[in-house]
Amino acid sequence: MLSLKEKISYGLGAVGKDMVYMLSASYVLYYYQDTLGVNAITMGVILMAARIFDAFNDPIMGVIVAKTRTRWGKFRPWLMIGTLLNAVVLYLMFSAPPALNGGGLVAYAAITYLLWGVTYTMMDIPYWSMIPAFTHSGRERENLSTLARSCAGVGSAIITVITMKCVYALGKGNEQQGFKWFALIIAVLFIASILATCLNIREKSTAYIQSPSIGQMFRSLLQNDQALTIVLTIVLTNCSIYITSNLVIYFFKYDFGGAYWYNSYTLFNTFGGGMQILSMMLFYPLLRKIFSAIRVFYISISMAVFGYILLLSLSFINMSSLALLLIPAFFIFSASGILNVLTTIFLANTVDYGEWKNHRRDESVIFSLQTFVVKLASGIAAMIASLCLAVFQLSSDTTQAVQTADHSSVVGLRMTMTVLPAIGLVIAVVFFAKKYRLTERMMEQISSVISQENQPD
Repeated sequence: MLSLKEKISYGLGAVGKDMVYMLSASYVLYYYQDTLGVNAITMGVILMAARIFDAFNDPIMGVIVAKTRTRWGKFRPWLMIGTLLNAVVLYLMFSAPPALNGGGLVAYAAITYLLWGVTYTMMDIPYWSMIPAFTHSGRERENLSTLARSCAGVGSAIITVITMKCVYALGKGNEQQGFKWFALIIAVLFIASILATCLNIREKSTAYIQSPSIGQMFRSLLQNDQALTIVLTIVLTNCSIYITSNLVIYFFKYDFGGAYWYNSYTLFNTFGGGMQILSMMLFYPLLRKIFSAIRVFYISISMAVFGYILLLSLSFINMSSLALLLIPAFFIFSASGILNVLTTIFLANTVDYGEWKNHRRDESVIFSLQTFVVKLASGIAAMIASLCLAVFQLSSDTTQAVQTADHSSVVGLRMTMTVLPAIGLVIAVVFFAKKYRLTERMMEQISSVISQENQPD
């Protein structure tokens, strides 16, 4: 059984790494496009190209982790090295030299963002790969996954709640300076949280498995139909939600409007972040007592789609009340929190399924796909958001009050951040229903077979 110290230490790591991830995923486009003036489509291409590169980088990193043999295990060395490098790159990414402009600024954005993705992969893959390595399948793994995702939600929520307030406070109204100092603070907290994980988590002997070649790894993944099913589901669900998270800051700045728009934006994110955490720590466990994990997945998707429909309706009916906007936020953010827990659990189950089907336990490679697909979804969402900003001409050069903004621009923004995500979620749930078959009964049977096969003769 895991000790309380181990659980807390692992959870702290999730808080730190998702603070870093959310800062990059939600604000790098805004920082370079709206604050520094880089063309929106150019930034979209940069973000998308970096994700395509990760298609090759992530599985390779998974293989490297699997082949690592040190006195500290195979996960913790890469976890610490990746964290230190990623923290440095995060600070550099949000500290563009003021003298840069034009092509030089674009090159700086491209290089730092690419390096951020590479170094984040170095620490994220071993972090999630540790779950099957020091937990048993079933409730222990599910409970730790829930805890980790809940803590990750805390990290994400912290960033969504405090970023713009801190940026304006630290920069004294200068967003560029504010982002620089805020990124430095987050980088330091990130290192401290992962250090706690590395010092207090120990891998079990089962983590030391025979490492297959890269070719064997790809063949195993192609043979693991359930892993591929979850990967595609994660892409669809995360991309849908990330479209909204990328555009919500523009929604408050250029649509909801007002001189102190960031106060409304902060309150909205505070409420949404709270609902996301509450859903992972309370709503999901309550629903799980009544329904199967698969049924909870369907419920959460339905909640999110309903929230998007309600948000679109309210944006055309009443844009003067923040309180009304919190109603759809409840459904969308709560569903997002539950989905974060479920997709990790489903992916962990495919590790056992792959061992049962292919007689190889490929946790590093399978969890490397989680890193890849989350970043891929972020890249796709950022590209869609960039196209929206360019087509509807929403940038720092646009008037900042909804009363004088072009009506077609704000209508296009509303449609992009609600209709497209809802469609993506519907496609995800239809695909999942047709392809995923790892029910609780099937997982119990698989675990039983694996236990019998691993028993000494």
